Amino acid sequence: MPKLTKRIVDSLAPKPDGDVWSWDNELRGFGVRLKPSGAASYVVQYRTAQGRTRRLAFAKIGTITPDEARTKAKRLLAAAESGGDPSAERHEAREALTVAELCQRYLAAANSGLVATRFRKQKAQSTIYNDKGRIARHVVPLIGDKVARALTRAQVQRMADAIAAGKTAAIIKTGTRGLAIVEGGASTAGRTVELLGGIWTWAERRGFVSGPNPTRGVEKHRGEPKDRVLTPDELAKLGAALRDKTAIYPMAAAAVRLIAVTGLRREEAVGLKWGEIDAATQCLRLESTKTGRSMRPIGKPALQLLASLPRLHGEWVFPNQLGTGSAELKKQIAAIFDAAGLNDARSHDLRRTFASVAADEGYGDSTIGEMLGHARRGVTARHYIRRPDAALICAADKTAERIARAMDGTRSGDVVALKKTGGDAA
Repeated sequence: MPKLTKRIVDSLAPKPDGDVWSWDNELRGFGVRLKPSGAASYVVQYRTAQGRTRRLAFAKIGTITPDEARTKAKRLLAAAESGGDPSAERHEAREALTVAELCQRYLAAANSGLVATRFRKQKAQSTIYNDKGRIARHVVPLIGDKVARALTRAQVQRMADAIAAGKTAAIIKTGTRGLAIVEGGASTAGRTVELLGGIWTWAERRGFVSGPNPTRGVEKHRGEPKDRVLTPDELAKLGAALRDKTAIYPMAAAAVRLIAVTGLRREEAVGLKWGEIDAATQCLRLESTKTGRSMRPIGKPALQLLASLPRLHGEWVFPNQLGTGSAELKKQIAAIFDAAGLNDARSHDLRRTFASVAADEGYGDSTIGEMLGHARRGVTARHYIRRPDAALICAADKTAERIARAMDGTRSGDVVALKKTGGDAA
């Protein structure tokens, strides 16, 4: 067997009845395989720790020189001598999940109710929808083709930097009329990294990946914290817009006012069920929120509003047009804010306003947190308290009444009623 040189390799001729093998006389286990088709590759042959003979084609003839192939063959054979199996490792790498494939498994599990939040609750469909968007619009375009188990912190950092720089921002057509506005920026980058970290933790527990979480230590880009609150004049403008738009958007108008006088999240308000309203103890007993089950004290203006609404559905306070669930109302609520000239404000700013008004009334963080439904820490608070105390109800009353007066001008008793005819597009 001669030493494999370019002249020897070029002189090899294919045979129609089988492969042609030529082995190097200097490096045992290094050779060339020539197929009947004329395709030729550099190969190594070795024994595994279990005594099995393996052959691995690692480079095509012509892509590297014989000397370069010999150097690479030495590394492969040395790995095999140390107990490795280069052929099996290559097959395993080819079958390894990419980041995109791993994310799809995660979403499938989430849709089946097999992914829990940090509060050990099943992920809400609205959260899964947001996760799906971040994966499709940011993660997959930037690192979706990377092997998940080999993902590095540097790759995640570059992804975060690209999102923060707006490289994934776009306006995408989603149907005949629909448009998806994909926003990049610092806040989006931070949330996407956090989502990817959660996906890795979920995957590591199930054996899809192993090793340190590649999102750990990534420099998260953070946008400026939002502190938008509505002034009394702006609340008055919003109240006027509600009265003006009630005939057009009756459910959305009622939902906006409910958010204003309770500090509910939009998803909590539009997803409210009749059975969650406890008028006797002046509270809402929400079955599912961002922090799990939640009891919220509410003021008299909120009770009056809820009592004025007709029962358009047996379960949902704000049902969709098909009666299969709650209405979404996001576009209609945005239209009401725009009509009030508050283009830079949305429903969550009312939640922040509610907290600000409560603080102005002299209530502390713990009281405001209870009214807003922030996560409870104590066992007693989470499991044993069944009704809000008088102090919380008083706080909810005073805060709601002050906001109601601001929205109604000098009037304090007006509420936005939902009409039985007409309705919002759900």
